[in-house]
Amino acid sequence: MKNLNLYKSLKLLPALLFLIGCSNNNEKEGNEFVVMSTPDMIAAQRQLRDLQLSDPHRPTYHFVNPEGRGMPFDPNGAIYWKGRYHLFYIFQDHNGHSWGHASSRDLLHWRFHPTALFPDKNDPDRGIFSGNAFITKNGEVAILYHGVKAGNCIALSSDDDLNNWTKLESNPIIPIPEEGSPEEKLYSSWDPHGWVENGDYYAIFGGKKPSLFKASTIDNWEYVGPLLASNMPDVDEAIEDLSCPDFFTLGNKHALLSISHSHGARIYLGKWENNQFHPESHQRMNWLGGTNFAPETLIDSKGRRIMWAWVLDRRERLHIQDLQEAPPYGWSGTMTVPRVLSLSSDGSLLIQPIEELKELRTNLRTVEKMTVKENISSRLEDIGGATLEIKAEIDMSMASTFGMKVLASPNGEEETIIKFNREENNITVDFSRSSLDTSIKHYQRTMNFMTSEPNPIATYQVAPFSLKKKEKLEIQIFIDKSIIEIFANGRQCVTQRVYPTRSDSQGIEVFSTGGSSYINNLKAWDMSPTNQW
Repeated sequence: MKNLNLYKSLKLLPALLFLIGCSNNNEKEGNEFVVMSTPDMIAAQRQLRDLQLSDPHRPTYHFVNPEGRGMPFDPNGAIYWKGRYHLFYIFQDHNGHSWGHASSRDLLHWRFHPTALFPDKNDPDRGIFSGNAFITKNGEVAILYHGVKAGNCIALSSDDDLNNWTKLESNPIIPIPEEGSPEEKLYSSWDPHGWVENGDYYAIFGGKKPSLFKASTIDNWEYVGPLLASNMPDVDEAIEDLSCPDFFTLGNKHALLSISHSHGARIYLGKWENNQFHPESHQRMNWLGGTNFAPETLIDSKGRRIMWAWVLDRRERLHIQDLQEAPPYGWSGTMTVPRVLSLSSDGSLLIQPIEELKELRTNLRTVEKMTVKENISSRLEDIGGATLEIKAEIDMSMASTFGMKVLASPNGEEETIIKFNREENNITVDFSRSSLDTSIKHYQRTMNFMTSEPNPIATYQVAPFSLKKKEKLEIQIFIDKSIIEIFANGRQCVTQRVYPTRSDSQGIEVFSTGGSSYINNLKAWDMSPTNQW
């Protein structure tokens, strides 16, 4: 690979380099890379940068994988440590599944660190899957993670930048139970989440049998019992597991944030009593057709509970095993904007974008006191783009539905339709015409390996949402090339991936059905990029 002239005829050289660099060759050991000269590395890096810049769907102000494959791209180990936000994430290289690491002072601009965790030749784990970070009783940072083909494991760090990690010699702390063993009937050593409480260590082990473990020292754990005192009636236990758990206090409640692999992100609110979680409510954060997945939170110095999630990409085949297949544009892996979770005065969940995003606003355009007439779609002539924030207050008391078309081409060949229905109490994102690329397929379930049933094609996502009596609709919509996030009245958020192909698919239109709606005010900003490219 020392002579790049051999590959001048290849237009996707960076993808080729990535393919070779990610080869899962059993002869490679440790953190070894393909040997290249420094000039060759510089040339390859420049070509990779140009390739990524040519990608019309690479987000500009969302956290994305800097290069290579991120499938899965779970945010993990988020922690506020010594004045910086630290975010870890799963990615894939020649070692297999590893944890990348980035840190930030403002949640917008990120500095990438060396790879935090990877499966070394002498380690029992053969890959690094989901987990979390917490402060130990000794003041160190612990990462509790799932070690592929081993079980749940722990690594420790105490340096200011969290660059140096030492895995416990006793890993795995709990091995994967043998098939048919008594332990297998009780728990899975899978997707853990740990914390310290009243001088003891606690850990949730996820899966189909979510369980609780406890320890007095960080390397000596014992099974306590089932995590859930009961489940909620809207959970389909036949195909839904409880993975990527995140457990924390929220107001006067305890929250259990998680996924099911079939339905994506979700959250329970309830009580933590006698070493069991007693759910009182269950709320989806993703609905059939969406790909909001693998949420992770931290609490910062301001007391905010901040959440990210991986938003699956539908441009390519979903897989987590074939690590040798290079992404077409040299990268994959996108996260949501950071969101703040809190409770309202009535105990219901609030979901809001972080205030720091306001720093990215440029080129303000406004609409004041506009009547949106029934059954007429009106294009907002001065407002459009592929990297936007739109904030609006709408009186829809005389209408059944207020809607907005985004990323719309002039004649509607491509458009994504967002509808707020006051009578049916829901938000619908219709992406049936979002792209002219017929190779892109959206599916109802996020992943489908928990059932033998087929996964039907999806053309829309529907989330519950209701307005209170005389309440105005207050929306905040973030658009970033291929991701749309819709916040409504601080109580609901819907996330959708879309892939318009036309350069003129940047228009915004508004419409109303069942009567006219009235826009009290609407503001739109271009959003400054935070990613280097």
